[in-house]
Amino acid sequence: MSSIYLTEVTKVGPEVEEFLEEAKTLVLFEEGAPPELAEMSVLHEHKERREEPPEAGDIMIIDDREFRITAVGGSAWKNMLQIGHASFKFTGAEEVELPGEICLEEPGSESISESIQPGVQVEIRATG
Repeated sequence: MSSIYLTEVTKVGPEVEEFLEEAKTLVLFEEGAPPELAEMSVLHEHKERREEPPEAGDIMIIDDREFRITAVGGSAWKNMLQIGHASFKFTGAEEVELPGEICLEEPGSESISESIQPGVQVEIRATG
């Protein structure tokens, strides 16, 4: 599997856990996000990235947990490349509700927020 995007978590906003539990959404923003957005975001610094977007079936890895991508919004990858921002929804939906979303399989009973800590790497890998 080849890497599509590799980043490292630098800070976790105080509202991230609540947003994950209630909306099943993880918001990534590159360092330098406006303070009002940083509150509900995981701030990060990207290490590697490619121009081609991920596709349904590719994998997102948070620490040592893997989640299959089920849908990618039309503007999600452009936003990731330009400002390091996307909303990752853990709903298993095969169609996005908003163009900036990337949908992933549901996490099951384990909390994702426990895996999101400064220093943790987040990677999107191509499966094909």
